[in-house]
Amino acid sequence: MSEKVLLVVMDGIGYSKTGLGDAVTLANTPVLDKLLKECPNVRLKAHGSAVGLPSDDDMGNSEVGHNALGCGQIYSQGAKLVNESIESGKIYASTAWKEVAGNCVEKGSTLHFIGLLSDGNVHSNISHLIEMVKKAKAEGVKNVRAHILLDGRDVPATSGLVYVEQLENAFNELNDDTFCGKIASGGGRMVVTMDRYQANWNMVKVGWDTHVKGIGRQFATATEAIETYRAENDGIIDQDLPPFVIAENGEPVGTINDGDSVVLFNFRGDRAIELSMAFDNEEFTYFDRGAKPDVVYAGMLQYDGDLKLPERYLVNPPEIKDTLSELLVSKGMNQFAVSETQKYGHVTYFWNGNKSDKFSEELETFMEIPSDKVSFDERPWMKSAEVTDAVIEAMKSGKYDFIRCNYPNGDMVGHTGNLDATITAVEAVDLGLARVLKVADKCGVTVLITADHGNADEMLEKNKKGDVAVRTAHSLNEVPFIVYSKNSYELKDGNFGLANVAPTVASIFGIDAYDSWEESMIK
Repeated sequence: MSEKVLLVVMDGIGYSKTGLGDAVTLANTPVLDKLLKECPNVRLKAHGSAVGLPSDDDMGNSEVGHNALGCGQIYSQGAKLVNESIESGKIYASTAWKEVAGNCVEKGSTLHFIGLLSDGNVHSNISHLIEMVKKAKAEGVKNVRAHILLDGRDVPATSGLVYVEQLENAFNELNDDTFCGKIASGGGRMVVTMDRYQANWNMVKVGWDTHVKGIGRQFATATEAIETYRAENDGIIDQDLPPFVIAENGEPVGTINDGDSVVLFNFRGDRAIELSMAFDNEEFTYFDRGAKPDVVYAGMLQYDGDLKLPERYLVNPPEIKDTLSELLVSKGMNQFAVSETQKYGHVTYFWNGNKSDKFSEELETFMEIPSDKVSFDERPWMKSAEVTDAVIEAMKSGKYDFIRCNYPNGDMVGHTGNLDATITAVEAVDLGLARVLKVADKCGVTVLITADHGNADEMLEKNKKGDVAVRTAHSLNEVPFIVYSKNSYELKDGNFGLANVAPTVASIFGIDAYDSWEESMIK
C-alpha cells in the first residue's frame, strides 16, 4: 500500500457522438490529447442504468455519478427510486404522505407542490407530480396548487411551455365541483428557489416571496408569464426566466398559509436542501421569512440524512454501504478531497454515499474553495488554479494515500450554453492537468482521470425540425478513464461504467474490494 493515487474528475467532459458544439474537441487540450494517445484508457458509461437510473435515455448527473464513483456499486437512484415507490404504492403508504394529505382533508386546506417542471429525470419528473395530484384528489384533497420552476437545463432550453400545457391539461381533467388544481407561481430554476451549497440565498428568498407570499409580477396564466418574459428578454432561456405569480382579480391564487401542506417534489438533494431548511428550521437567519406559515412540509426524499432534512419525506433514499472511503479508512489510509463550492458536496457528501460526516476525522481531510458568485461564462476558468494548487500541496505533503478533486468547469460553464466560454473552461482544466502531472511525476503519484458525466462535449443539438439549437443539458455520452503512472498498468476490455472506478483504485492499492462491488478494470 505504498502507492499513492490521485483521482481527477473533469466534471462534464465526455466524448461527443454528434460533434455538435463539442467544446472538448474544439478546445486546445494538448495534455488530454497526449494522455489519450499514450496512456491506458477506456470509455465509461456515466448515464442511465450504469448509474442506477431507469433507462439509458436518462442523462447522468454529478450526484449519482459521484455516488457510483465513490461506492463501486449501482444503486437505484432518483427517478428510478421514486418510480418504484409510486408503482408499488409505497409512497402513499408512507407516514409522510398520510400526514401531508390527511392534514388537507381534515382541515379543508390546500396541498402545495413545489418543484422543477420537466421530465429531465435529474431533479424531478412531471409524471411524479401528476400522479401525486391524482392520488390527492382520490383521497379527498379539495385544493392543489403547483409552484413550478422552469428547467431549460436538463431538457431543451426553451421547452417550458410543453410542460406547462401538460400540467394544465392534467388539472383540467381533474377539476370539478369537488376539486380545484391550479398553477400558482413560478420562475426559472437559476433565478428562483433552487440554489445549492448556500452559494446564493437570495435565490431562495425570491422563491419564498414568490411561492409562499405571492409577492411578484402578476399574470393570468403561466403561459402568459413565459411568453411575456420571452418577448421582453430576447434570447432568454427557461432557466433564467424571472419569477411570476398567477393572480385573479389582483389576488394571488395560491399563497401558502397556516394549515396548508407543502411537498417539494424534486428528488435530487443539492438544490432542495435550502428551501427545506426555510420550511423546517425554526432557527433560521439566512433571510427574513416574515411570519413562517404553520404547514405540514415534506420532501420527495430526505435530502440530507445526517442533518435529518427534511424531517418528513415520501421516499426512502438508497442506503449506500461499502464505499471506497470506508474501505480506505478501515485500512488506516489518509484521504484528501477538494473542489470549489459548486462541486465540493460531490467529492465529499455524494462520494461518501450521501453522508455528511466523515468516516474518520483523523484520516479524511476536506477542502472547499469558495466559488465566484458570477455567471460562470464570465469567468470560465472558475477556481481551477486554486483547486490545482490544493492538489499539488496535498501531493507534496506526502501525507495522503488517496487524493480526489473535481474541476467543475466543463459542467458549470457548459450549463450556460456559451460555447466559446466552455471551450475556455475545458482549456483551463487541461492547464490544471499539466501542472498536476508534473508534480505527480516528482512525487510518484498514480493519476486516474475521469468524468462524472458529459456536458461540454455536446453544446448544440438538432430539434425535430432539424434546426440547430443551444443545448444546456448533460449529454448521454461516455466519459474517459485514463491511467497515468510510472508503474505499468493494463486495462481490461469490457463494458464499464463509473462504478468500476472504486474497485480499480482498490486494485492499484493492492487491497481486497468489497464483495458487493463491480469488477476492477486493471488486468
